[in-house]
Order: sequence, then structure tokens, then C-alpha cells
Amino acid sequence: MRIFDPHIHMSSRTTRDYQEMYEAGVRAVVEPAFWLGQPRSGLGSFVDYFDSLVGWEPFRAARFGVRHHCAVALNPKEANDPRCAGVVDLLPRYLAKDTVVAVGEVGYDFMTKEEDDAFARQLELAIEFDLPVLVHTPHRDKAAGTRRSLHVVRESGIAPERVIVDHLNELTVRMVLEAGCWAGFSIYPDTKMDETRMVRILQEYGLVRVLVNSAADWGDSDPLKTRRTGEAMLAAGFSADDVDQVLWRNPVACYGQSGRLELEEVPAAPDATFAGDSVLRGPRGVSRRGSGTGTARSSTSCRPARRPAAGRRAPVTRTAR
Repeated sequence: MRIFDPHIHMSSRTTRDYQEMYEAGVRAVVEPAFWLGQPRSGLGSFVDYFDSLVGWEPFRAARFGVRHHCAVALNPKEANDPRCAGVVDLLPRYLAKDTVVAVGEVGYDFMTKEEDDAFARQLELAIEFDLPVLVHTPHRDKAAGTRRSLHVVRESGIAPERVIVDHLNELTVRMVLEAGCWAGFSIYPDTKMDETRMVRILQEYGLVRVLVNSAADWGDSDPLKTRRTGEAMLAAGFSADDVDQVLWRNPVACYGQSGRLELEEVPAAPDATFAGDSVLRGPRGVSRRGSGTGTARSSTSCRPARRPAAGRRAPVTRTAR
């Protein structure tokens, strides 16, 4: 099973996640810019974040056999913060980068006037740079937020097939597909969608212009939810080709509109560095993907160390930094 996760926030995940994703069949991802989890205090924070999305994170992903692409934007939540007002003006320097395959996440959180303005301006940038755009639908009053998002998209003049409307559910999928946009679904452990509901939607609406993602971030999420959805599809009677369409060919077709996807095998480079640094820590380093077998194993692992027996102190080990 080959997998392209079209929406996952790997900056908040570990190298162990990359290993397990590779073992599960994930070979490519798109990481959209999103909220840090706390308010950013100024433009410099965004500059550092965007720099990491186009620099360090593709390097880190490649060390584990995964092609990393990203989308950049001022996210809806922070569009309401006056300290972030200049972020949209920073975007053109990043939207020209090779690994940036979309503008996103844009859209609504509270559906404020400030969010309206940021949404409209970033749709203009998507048109200017000839890129797809990833639209975040609000977690509150999702149906109304989705309708309003589609209205703004129509007003912008962007081609609907270049728009991904994400975080959908049973109440919003029909309107998005009828509008001609891509329908994105985030599969989560306890919120948003789950595998069973996703399979029912695929049975009712078909496989065309549907994207399945994990949207895994710093919250309670699972970067293997794409794989689990594929397994649920097979269990429900879908063919392996159906799974390949949803989990690989659809995101390739969608983000391929950018003209910037790089999907060939990532060459192994165990001694590579980025700006003088590497993902290696300590004399033995971290485990890396295997060669050609779809596994990721080495002489060391990233599992937590065994706890010492009661009443005994764990030995102190120091490694070079």
C-alpha cells in the first residue's frame, strides 16, 4: 500500500513517527502551515517557522525515506491577531520555493472580518503563483463555515479544482463536491472523522476528488490513520486499486497541479547535514529506514529505555552533542 498524506503537521511529530509511517507505506506528505498551539508574538516567529518548512523538515523527512512538501499561509486563527498582520506580505518569498505546493491553511476559525480579509488576500496569492489552496473549515458551525468558504472561493475566481476544502464530514461533503472542489477528510482518534465513517462516505459519494489525511499534530492524533483507512476500505470490499486511488493517485493529481511534486525514491544519505546539523544524536545515532524492503530498522531503536528496577538508580549516560 503506497500512501501520500496530503495534510500532516510533521514539525510537531518525532522521527519515530517518520519511521513508522515509512513502514506503513507513507512515501510523501504535504505539511500545511498551522497554529503553533500558543500565540506567536511577531513576524519573526513566522519567518523561522516557514524557513523550517522549506528547509529543515524536508531534510529530516528524507532521512527516513519520505518526500516532504508544504503549504504556507497565515492560518485563520492567527488572522485575528494584529501582531500577525504583516504575515501575508511575507508569503510571496516562500510561495516561489520548489517544495511549496499550495497556499494553506487558509479559511475560517471564528468567521471574523479579519479572517475574511486574510482569506481573500491569500486566494489572490494562490491565483498569482498558480498554486492550489488548502481551506480549513471551522470546527464550530461547520456547515455554515463551509458554505461561506465556498462563497469566498467562487468570488475569488480561482478554479474550483485547485481548491481543497478540508476537515469535512457527512454534513459538508455534498456541497463541496457539487462545487467542484476537492473534499478533504481528517481521520482522528476521537474527533473529526474516523475510518468507519470515512468508508461510508466513500461508499455513498465515490472516490473522485476525495482526499484522506491524518492531520496529525501536537494533539491527540495518529500519523498512521491513512493506513488504517486503507485497511478499513479493503475490509469493506474496496479493491487495492480503489485504495491506491484514494491514498496515492488522488493527492498526486491534486497537488501535482503545482508542478512541484517530487515523488521519486529519496536517496539514502546517512552522513548528510543541513546547515551543519543532522538528525543524529549521540555516538550511535538514530535508526534509519531499511533498504528496499519497506521496513525501517537498524542496530539501534528509538524506543524508550527500560526503567530501572525499584530501589535502583538508573545509570547516567552522557553523549556528545
